[in-house]
Amino acid sequence: MKAIIMAGGFGTRLRPLTLGVPKPMVPMANKPMMEHVVNLLKKYGFDEILSLLYFQPEAITDYFGDGSDFGVKMHYKLAEDDFGTAGSVRNAYEDFFEGERILIISGDVLTDFDLSSVISFHEDRKADATMVLTQMQNPLSYGVVITDADGRITRFMEKPTWGEVFSDQINTGIYVLEPQVTTQIPNKEFYDFSKDLFPRMLDENQALYGCNIQGYWRDIGNVGEYTTAHQDILKGEVIIDLGYNMLKHEGSILWIGKNQNIDESVKYEGVVILGDKVSIEPDCKISNSIIGGNCIIGAKSIISNSIIWHDSVVSEQAEVTQALLMNETRVGARAKINENAIVSEGATLGDDVSIYPNVKIWPKKEVENGAVLSTSLVWGEKWNRELFTDAKVTGLGNLEITPEFAAKLGAAYGAMLGAGKTVAYSRDVSLSSRMIQRAFGAGLISAGINVKDLQTLPIPIVRFELCTGRDAGGLHIRNTPYRKDFQDIIFFSDDGQDIATSKAKSLERLFVREDFRRAKIDEVGNIEYPVRILESYREEFLKYIDVDAIRKANFKIVVDYAHGGAVDIFPAIFGELGCEVISLNAYIDPSKVSISREEKNFAMKTLSVIVKSLGANLGIMLDNNAEKIRIVDEDGVEISDQLLLLLVTDLFLSTTQAKKIAVPVLASMGVEELAEEYGVEVLRVRNDHQAMMSAKAQMNVDFVGGTRGGFIFPGFQLGADAMFAAAKILELLATTNQKFGYICEKFSDLVYISDDVPCNWRKKGQVMRNLISQTANEDRQLVDGIRILRDIGWVLIAPDREKDLFHIHAESRDKALAQKYIEEFRDKIDSMQK
Repeated sequence: MKAIIMAGGFGTRLRPLTLGVPKPMVPMANKPMMEHVVNLLKKYGFDEILSLLYFQPEAITDYFGDGSDFGVKMHYKLAEDDFGTAGSVRNAYEDFFEGERILIISGDVLTDFDLSSVISFHEDRKADATMVLTQMQNPLSYGVVITDADGRITRFMEKPTWGEVFSDQINTGIYVLEPQVTTQIPNKEFYDFSKDLFPRMLDENQALYGCNIQGYWRDIGNVGEYTTAHQDILKGEVIIDLGYNMLKHEGSILWIGKNQNIDESVKYEGVVILGDKVSIEPDCKISNSIIGGNCIIGAKSIISNSIIWHDSVVSEQAEVTQALLMNETRVGARAKINENAIVSEGATLGDDVSIYPNVKIWPKKEVENGAVLSTSLVWGEKWNRELFTDAKVTGLGNLEITPEFAAKLGAAYGAMLGAGKTVAYSRDVSLSSRMIQRAFGAGLISAGINVKDLQTLPIPIVRFELCTGRDAGGLHIRNTPYRKDFQDIIFFSDDGQDIATSKAKSLERLFVREDFRRAKIDEVGNIEYPVRILESYREEFLKYIDVDAIRKANFKIVVDYAHGGAVDIFPAIFGELGCEVISLNAYIDPSKVSISREEKNFAMKTLSVIVKSLGANLGIMLDNNAEKIRIVDEDGVEISDQLLLLLVTDLFLSTTQAKKIAVPVLASMGVEELAEEYGVEVLRVRNDHQAMMSAKAQMNVDFVGGTRGGFIFPGFQLGADAMFAAAKILELLATTNQKFGYICEKFSDLVYISDDVPCNWRKKGQVMRNLISQTANEDRQLVDGIRILRDIGWVLIAPDREKDLFHIHAESRDKALAQKYIEEFRDKIDSMQK
């Protein structure tokens, strides 16, 4: 049987392990990862193998040769261009395996799958293509798959967000293809299995199957996965051929290579793997570790839960704990290397050196005797989890989001954009945000980026500046709303939209790699402070507002500025609109930026009292970032976010000739009722600002309404702007001569409730898979979570993107029925976890 190994990856996320070798040749239990793949293929009868190469191909060809030493016949194909995953296979297919069924597998996975059972599954179902599947607790980095009872694939989504996860069943990247499938891939064109071939096969109803197989599988995508895979090998969770003899020694298990020189006094704990020609001197202690060939461990040293590649020397009385030492490293006497540290190839650590946790030392670096290394010898420390949620980075202020972290992230962002480009940024008024902004700016200019510092101007002003086309990107730094100890760094693209997920992932990879380019000393960037942005914003703002209509209405309004940056902008605009304005909290106060929901609700009650007592037409509260708006009607009644969406949508549709609008999947069913009344089409999108902006920019919609007080009107802005929304609402009320309190009666019978259900993070994908299966016959929408439409209501079940829980939302004209929907799915989620 014939197999193709995809072995062309750079392994950038695995750096510094891949600085000197291609990713498939990184050692896994003292053998290259790809050798374990070759052994698996040979075990199940795949005796002819084609390896697709790109990065450092000679490292692979020199090691495997013609394959005879490994019991197979090995061919090689060097990439002519980047044709994508499927395109690369097609480019090589006719030269080697034309007319043959092929199995495709990555050269950088660790697995013990029974491949013969995969072939049997494929043949029994007469499949055109079979995708090997497995369960994964966190499926976000993989393609998520749904199959019917016979294994036929019915739905597939590549790298979803939590709201889009509909299963914990993922694509492992192992495929069986019949010739008619391989030949339908365009030749010498970019074509991807997950993005092009499989969606096409689903659309054309071809026989695409998923074989969910028991066994071990791990994608060695980063250093964390690499170390976890070694732990799994030591625990015996994966069946691989280590090529060593097994010995039992005083309760420990040793896998021993040839020609050892080990003193009898050495103590072992757990499982230990020792390569050929390892020398261990007296009184050492080795526990749950892997040591490569030709290594020397000096007397009285302690090696614990660590990986040491070949030809390394650890001198006497050194301690290596949960660390990774690459080839030809030298560790001095009494040195201490701590958790998650990486010492790269050829690096030398002097005597009495101490390496802090998470530090990376790049190849051939030297650390002098007695040094204490608390940061990496590249730029800085590692961020130990995924950076981005949507378009922002969120972390504990001054603990995770530190000045050092911000400077490094700024340098990475600058390197991604390229020297000589310009970035616009601003911040909220807090002192902590000022600190992080200055550090981030230092990182940017160190990469040769010129910076426009908009200081404390809110997010809509940054977006407005970016829409001019003068800047390569932008960001805003703020204290996280309603989370007092947290901060956000929000990134924008060059057109003012939230940064795309693909760009965020590219920045994240560059940040983790740490080897991005710095500018030369005479190429560092500059910081400038633009002076006419507010005037330009105000002039453009007023072009899209019916100023005369608002002036004629003689509105009396109460505005709470929440101590934010809008206080520097909006009063002048209100002056142009001729409104009588009573201003609250209309001064910048850094201590009032981070407030709790309870404090915000108290502020709304205060606003309500003042509106009613003064007989005002409206009360408006802007959030600190001037993106979202909350409203109190003329009777002092606070309008909920869902109701505000319906009121504004009703007013907008009654005064325009709109054809299409977009709302989040969480929006009230009253939107569809309004759409039917006015004859417009409704698109439901993900419940986040990025999706709202994409709908406005790419789906030809006339209006986007949010469920959190954010609105995008035609013309002026691409994103939510609370100041523009406030003015637009005044215009709509003026032109229709209506009051919010009166319009509210139209929707008074709609009942919306919500609840949260705790769910173990590891079981969220499993719960989603079961919910998808159990609701297959219901009328539902799979946009962001699962929205199920019932006769007189709906229910939405969505996993939280950051916390270990599910959100359940329900709406009906019968409160008891809405509550019943909540309880039904709360019980389902609880039982599915058990």
